[in-house]
Amino acid sequence: MWARNPMLRGVLGAVMLAAVATIVGVIALWPSGDGRQEAIANADGLGLVTDRLGASVAEVRTSRCSYSTPDDPQDCRTLTFTLTEGPNAGSPVTLPEINVEFERSVPDFTVGDEVILGYEDVTDTYFYADQDRRTSLAWLAVLFAAVVIGLSRFRGVLALLAMAVTLVVLVVFVAPSALDGNDPLLVAVVAASVIAFVSLYLTHGFTPTTTVALAGTLGALGLTLGLSWTFFEWAQFTGLATEEALILPFIAENLDVGALLLGGAVIGALGALDDVTVTQVATVAELRRHSPHLPTSELVASGIRVGRDHIASTVNTLLLAYAGASMPLILLFAVSDQPFNMVANSELIAVEIVRTLCGSIGLVAAVPITTALAAAVLQPSAPDDADREAPKSASEPDTGASPEQAPKQIDSISREPRWEDFAPEDGQ
Repeated sequence: MWARNPMLRGVLGAVMLAAVATIVGVIALWPSGDGRQEAIANADGLGLVTDRLGASVAEVRTSRCSYSTPDDPQDCRTLTFTLTEGPNAGSPVTLPEINVEFERSVPDFTVGDEVILGYEDVTDTYFYADQDRRTSLAWLAVLFAAVVIGLSRFRGVLALLAMAVTLVVLVVFVAPSALDGNDPLLVAVVAASVIAFVSLYLTHGFTPTTTVALAGTLGALGLTLGLSWTFFEWAQFTGLATEEALILPFIAENLDVGALLLGGAVIGALGALDDVTVTQVATVAELRRHSPHLPTSELVASGIRVGRDHIASTVNTLLLAYAGASMPLILLFAVSDQPFNMVANSELIAVEIVRTLCGSIGLVAAVPITTALAAAVLQPSAPDDADREAPKSASEPDTGASPEQAPKQIDSISREPRWEDFAPEDGQ
């Protein structure tokens, strides 16, 4: 099919050029690790780097605080843990007393609860860091893998491998490369391209339909990047609206936080784009399979009609994803008693609005882009000789049947079909 279809060869050529550019980008931006090591040293100097050790609750005791007075009685909780990890595993650790009324960050514990303790080497002190959720997360991952593989079988295994590759790209390439001082936006674009190539080809195979879907994904992603860059610049986002973003310049001096914010928007849009493009190409291919003589213009129109329903259900995807992750922030703005336009103007909210709208425009544009590419590749087949023969007369259609069978077939055309029409002839 590749050799016989010039349009498909053109799409494949464009995809191959994108692959070469991606490989060059990965080689040029591959992290040396120096920036990460320097950032770790800076974070350690700021007291942000601590050891994390597993522990279990051994004793919970509530009593009057050591600083409590008869006029101001206050209750404190004293917690004793047994370390389960680290060089001192098995040793008891007692934390400083915790004020029950004011220390809300530490939850109520019962004996046997699993927690994570932090350890500061400089001061030789332990502190409560978090709940130990590793076991529950591991079981959830096993359940997820079982559900995916159970339904999709071998293709599900490939999808899980693609997800693993995505995590490796983000952890091994994106973060260290940005910390090395490379442009975070360029790093994110290269990473998004790598993820698109690997996830689509690994999951769906190296086929013409996958190649067309990949071309549509990269085209829509380029549009999303252009829109996001334009409106991020227009809105003058600093990228310093969150606590994490304020800390980053102190531990990575060469990091462009604004470009990092824009790069995150590009990677975030990719997750929904490949779903739309793969579905759209599959739809057009199925329409072509059932209607091999359908003109290209009608095929495009039919594909877009199906795509409209898909977009109508996916246009809220990015909004719900971003809003769901920011529910506490939304509640804080709700009690600020500010008009909506002022709330939307704050950088925290405005960034999510721009991400959502630019990403959604890319999703909508992916439908006509991918549909047009797929329809251009899947050209209508030429009608065979029987299709080119004209009926002998307007009143006597050419049914291709013998004179004995013609009356029955003509009668079946002029009335509603019955079960008998599909039954075999006598003696067959």
